[in-house]
Amino acid sequence: MAERRVYDRQGHSQFITFSCYGRRKLLNPDHAKRIVVGTLGSQVARHSGCCIGFCIMPNHVHALVWFPEQDTLHAFMDKWKELTSRQIASLYRRLFPKYWNTIPGDDPVWQARYYAFNTFSPRKTLQKLDYMHNNPVRAGFVKDPCDWPWSSARWYYQGRWVGLPITWPPGCPALAGPGSTRQ
Repeated sequence: MAERRVYDRQGHSQFITFSCYGRRKLLNPDHAKRIVVGTLGSQVARHSGCCIGFCIMPNHVHALVWFPEQDTLHAFMDKWKELTSRQIASLYRRLFPKYWNTIPGDDPVWQARYYAFNTFSPRKTLQKLDYMHNNPVRAGFVKDPCDWPWSSARWYYQGRWVGLPITWPPGCPALAGPGSTRQ
């Protein structure tokens, strides 16, 4: 298998996608989604980064992040997945033991890898935001992106709090305000 390369030295924001192991819908419970959002916020802050946007789906996660230091993405992703994996497994053991017991004990919560895509320009960043904000609409969960409470769409379109600070990297002030992605 060819080695996967992640380019984390250019200072660009990164569009990240990762999935639950076996595409299980482990993020169906709202509490599981809260775990992912809360840990995203704390880990971005820990690395002095920016969360530009996110969308939590039942079996996968999208996020747009930026870090001021080079080579931060790998450590950020490892910790985000590690912390959420432990908390989600604990949640399932406590609240959904019948389901959790059907999962083989050596199966992880997350797929081992993640997909990272450099967004080289504000235009590409906006495209990725629109893509992830419309993911719940394409999946048939809601009719409007703002109706999905587990994304940053409500911050962009309505200026409402979404569970963590949404900010843009330095140098992109024209795109930083609520309502900036609504077409």
